[in-house]
Amino acid sequence: MDNRIYGYARVSTREQNEDRQIEALTRFGVPEANIIIDKASGKDTEREGYQYLKRQILRRGDTLVIKELDRLSRSKADVKRELEAFKEMGVRVKILDLPTTLTDFPEEQFWVQEMINSILIEVLGSIAEAERLKIRIRQREGIAAAKRKNVRFGRPPKTLPENWREVMAVVKRGEMRPVDAMRELGISRSSFYRLYRSVL
Repeated sequence: MDNRIYGYARVSTREQNEDRQIEALTRFGVPEANIIIDKASGKDTEREGYQYLKRQILRRGDTLVIKELDRLSRSKADVKRELEAFKEMGVRVKILDLPTTLTDFPEEQFWVQEMINSILIEVLGSIAEAERLKIRIRQREGIAAAKRKNVRFGRPPKTLPENWREVMAVVKRGEMRPVDAMRELGISRSSFYRLYRSVL
C-alpha cells in the first residue's frame, strides 16, 4: 500500500484564518482533502481534529506535514512527546519551517538529520513556550492595569429599579411580602434577591 501524506493546520480562535497554512501545505504537495484543521488553543494537544488524525488516520509509513512546530503545541514538553510518539508509530513528520525535516538523507547519514532536528526542535520548542508565557504575562498585566483604572470585568451590575428604596422600606417594615415587592418592582425572583444581596 502506498505511503500517504497528510497535513495538519491549527489556528487559536475561530476569528483567525488558516488559509496561509493550507496554502503552504498544498504547495508542498499535501492534497487539500488530506488536511485536518483545528480552531483551538495550542496550550495542549487535546484537540478534536488532531487526536482523530493521530489515532484514527495516520499509520506506519505515512508522512505528516505541518507549517510550524508550534502547530502541534506551544508546550515544549508536549512537542517532544508528540514527535517521539510519531517516531514510535513510524510516521515521518515534516515541518515546513524546518528545512532539515524536508530532506531525505541517505540511510547511512540518517543520524546526522536526527541530531540536527533534535537541536532545532529543542530551540524552537523553547521559543514557542516562552512566547506562550509572554502572552499570559501580558494578559495578567493588562487585567491588573484595567483594574487599577476601575475597569470592571464580567457582566455589568444590574441597576436598581427607580422605586427600589421605597418598596424595600415597606418590605423591611413587614408591610409587604417579598413576592408582592417583586411584582411591584417588575423584576424576577432571582433579580430581586441578587439586588437585595448587592445593596446589603
